[in-house]
Amino acid sequence: MGERRSMIKIENLTKCYKQGSLEVHALNGVSMEVFDGEFVSIMGSSGSGKSTMMNVLGCLDSPSGGSFFLDGIDVSKMKESQLADIRNKKIGFVFQTFNLLPKLSAIENVELPMIYSGIKSSQRRKTALEALRRVGLEDRIKHKPNELSGGQRQRVAIARALVNNPGIILADEPTGNLDSKSTIEIINIFQKLNDEGATIVMVTHEPDVAKYTKRIITFKDGRTISDEIVASPERAG
Repeated sequence: MGERRSMIKIENLTKCYKQGSLEVHALNGVSMEVFDGEFVSIMGSSGSGKSTMMNVLGCLDSPSGGSFFLDGIDVSKMKESQLADIRNKKIGFVFQTFNLLPKLSAIENVELPMIYSGIKSSQRRKTALEALRRVGLEDRIKHKPNELSGGQRQRVAIARALVNNPGIILADEPTGNLDSKSTIEIINIFQKLNDEGATIVMVTHEPDVAKYTKRIITFKDGRTISDEIVASPERAG
């Protein structure tokens, strides 16, 4: 076995916000590392810093201090234009609210990131079809979001996250708007993608969802208070 590739490496990360004359310390010197092929959940109550951490990991926000390497690249001091490029090439996002465009079909939604990457039309269609097949939606490619269930919409969002072959998938409460049956279906897809080699970091406040991941990092008051390997994660489906 060679040395594992580091996908996320953060050291002494801080994030402060100004609220009027107050300084809010959302992250207080966080250090952690996530390796290629891990499936990690980040847990914590509201205000614990987990959402801020997700925004920093997703290059949607810059830290106030400390270092952050994403797949070996120091992104902590990058400008917004550089961060946008990193987001598009290195990260696949899955959100609680799906973030699909309502007037576009499933396959058109999945093609969107590739349009920004300048990939030609025929290749976009082929890659989008393959991504939808991987999430079990090849029979719904022409459906618009309002013609799909919540679980199907989230599958479209996962397919969209896959098409640029990102180094890491960041999922922010991906089952938060789903019923228990759809939750299991979505977790099952994440587990299969992880089995195929995908690195996944998922924010969740639900222990029943975290138990399906291989590692659980818990936040409180802007710090990590525990980081545990799950000996035998439960399998969904």
